Amino acid sequence: MSAEQRVRVEVVEGVADVRLARPEKRNALDPAMFEAIVRTGEQLRHDPSVRVVVLSGEGPDFCAGLDFGSFRAMAGGERLSASAQLPPTSGPARATGQRAAWVWAELEVPVIAAIHGNALGGGLQIALGADIRIVAPDARLSVLETRWGLVPDMTGSQVLPELVGRDVAKELTLTGRFVDGEEAAALGLCTRTAPDPHAAGIELAREIAARSPHAVRAAKRLLDLAGRVDLATGFAAEQTEIGALIGSPNQIEAVTAGFEKRPPVYEDVAPRER
Repeated sequence: MSAEQRVRVEVVEGVADVRLARPEKRNALDPAMFEAIVRTGEQLRHDPSVRVVVLSGEGPDFCAGLDFGSFRAMAGGERLSASAQLPPTSGPARATGQRAAWVWAELEVPVIAAIHGNALGGGLQIALGADIRIVAPDARLSVLETRWGLVPDMTGSQVLPELVGRDVAKELTLTGRFVDGEEAAALGLCTRTAPDPHAAGIELAREIAARSPHAVRAAKRLLDLAGRVDLATGFAAEQTEIGALIGSPNQIEAVTAGFEKRPPVYEDVAPRER
C-alpha cells in the first residue's frame, strides 16, 4: 500500500473525517504511514472548507505504534522513519515522528482524536497532537517506549506533562504501563469516554463546525498560548483576537442569525501562511 493510501479523508460540511488505513497491521507506523499522516495534515491546512478534523483508525485499533520492521532496523542502529519523504517545515517539530504528531497541533482548526482499541507508543503520541481526545472505555493506552529501551520521541515527552502533570507523566513513561479509557480520562490523558468514540467525535465536530470558523480558530490560538507565554502576552493576544473579530462579517452573521433564530451561514477562512 502506498503512502497515499495509508490515510483516508472525507470532508462533509466542514468536518474532515480522517482515518488511519492500515487495519491489517493495526495502523502501525512505518515510513509510508508517517509520510501519509504528515502529508494529510499539510493538505488539510490548506483546505479552507475544513473547520474541524476527526482523527481515528480503521480496524480494531487507533494505532499500535511502530511496526516490527522499524524495531528490527533499530537493532542495527537504523531509523526507518528518517527515509520518509516529507514536505519542508518551519515549525518546531523536525524529526519524522515528531511531525506526524505535531502536524495536528499545528492545524488552525480543532482536531478531535477518536480512540478505540490500542493507542500505544507512537500511536498515543499522535493522539496527543489532537486538541480533544474521546476514548472508548475499554481502549488500551500506553507510553510504551521504555518497554523497548526507548523514550517517547514524537513530542510526547513535552506534551504529556502539560496534560497530566509532571509526576503522572513520569509514572506513565517510566513504567510503560497500560491504562484503559476510563483511567485515561480520569488522569487527563483523554478528554472523556464514549462507547463509540468516532460517532461521538463526529457529533462534536459538527457542533463546532456550526460556530463561526474565525472565532473557533482564534479561540484555539489563544488556548494554545495559555501556560506557554507570560500573562501580559496572553492578555494582549486576547485583545488582538477580539479586536479582529468584533464587527467582522462572521461575527455580524452570528449575531444576526441568533436574533433571527436561524442557522448562521459563515464564510470560510483563508489559511494563514507560515
